[in-house]
Amino acid sequence: MSQFLSQSWLLDRRHALRALGSCIALPFLECMVPLRAAEQQSATPRRSAFIYLANGVHSLNYQITTPGKDYQFSRSLRPLEKHREVITPISGLHHPGALSHHHNCISVWLTGGKLGPSDKNTISVDQKMAEITAKHTRYSSMEIALTGDSLGWTADGVRLPSMRRCSEIFASLFEEPKGGKTAQRRTLRRKGSVLDANLAEVRRIEQAMGAADKGRLDQYLTSVREAEVRTRRADAWLDTPLPTVSDADRQRTNRDVPATMAGDYFRTVYDLIVLAFQTDLTRVATFSLGGEGDAFAIPEIGITESRHQLSHHGGDAGYMEKLTNYDTFAIEQFSYFLTRLAETKDLNGKPLLGSTMALFGSGMSYGHSHGNANLPLVLAGGSDLGLKHGSHLDLNQGHFKGYQLDKPGEHYSLCSRPANPNAHMSNLLLLMAQRMGVETDKVGDSNKVIEL
Repeated sequence: MSQFLSQSWLLDRRHALRALGSCIALPFLECMVPLRAAEQQSATPRRSAFIYLANGVHSLNYQITTPGKDYQFSRSLRPLEKHREVITPISGLHHPGALSHHHNCISVWLTGGKLGPSDKNTISVDQKMAEITAKHTRYSSMEIALTGDSLGWTADGVRLPSMRRCSEIFASLFEEPKGGKTAQRRTLRRKGSVLDANLAEVRRIEQAMGAADKGRLDQYLTSVREAEVRTRRADAWLDTPLPTVSDADRQRTNRDVPATMAGDYFRTVYDLIVLAFQTDLTRVATFSLGGEGDAFAIPEIGITESRHQLSHHGGDAGYMEKLTNYDTFAIEQFSYFLTRLAETKDLNGKPLLGSTMALFGSGMSYGHSHGNANLPLVLAGGSDLGLKHGSHLDLNQGHFKGYQLDKPGEHYSLCSRPANPNAHMSNLLLLMAQRMGVETDKVGDSNKVIEL
């Protein structure tokens, strides 16, 4: 039992729970921005979306084998062929910190951290971006996950909560608070008072704590301080009118779709992200299609097994075919997202796709053996941010003998051991961060910025 837990000056647990409740009860209110920031507009908005597919892919049917502009789309990636000029399939990247800890693939996908038994995660790139974009938007970021956890992590290594139900996401973004602004302001200020009292009590007893106890309390204190700022900023935003949503957009997004209708659910979430970007409520979004152990089935296309189950196919031809169909299905929905971004104009009258970078991929390559190298990744959009597309960026070239899809054992080894050990996925995250305006030369374990 720690010293902190055994002393008479023990922090009242009810205070702690009430304060942490303020963190949980305010989804999408991590707008740690100057007051009245809604009045500030960026001349050229920059946006990023990150979409995660668990358990890797059926690599034999996914892998593109020709580098450069003249590449042929693989079977799984064929739904993106119509977007050739605005996408870049990328091969050869890996996260060194995840290679020996496959269960951490989703956790380090946007952080580039190393998560051993005693390691703490680092801030995810979406949150580094949010630090820059939040001063222009009502919400700093939005985190959505069909199942499992979100992709976002704070600077203190705390995973951000996610939302799932489409109607709740819509309400959080576009509907006035229940009871009106007066009631909401009263609630926010009451929570602010609880947080103030809690911090005051902690400061009073902190002097009596030992070093170990202070270390354990740091993460909690950070959460409380951040909740305090979020609460204050949320209060300030109450007087800023919400954007008007057309009947067509409301009908498209303000509804709940069961998980058994996966395609409809995916498209509704993508429509919500597009609408949030279009109205400039946020410029950063993450969407997890499911965690490594709980990615769901898709009965609408005849898949009754979970994605995790299919990924451990053991060479079963039926399972491998279903995994390929699952991959293709998920990529079809991503293609829909790109189409919607291309046809939707932002507040400046320009297509959203030009100012939006969208990264689709997985933190695992070959699920059967938990291979974490040669990650399946597609970067799309962002031409207004200087990105040039139309080629297959293959970082395996010059470091291996070539793809051997006719020899599965040889190819799968490429998914477990990186051909190019210096090709870190964090190098791609660094590129995206810099194009979003983040002034940094380091993201996670990056060692150089990718040129694109």
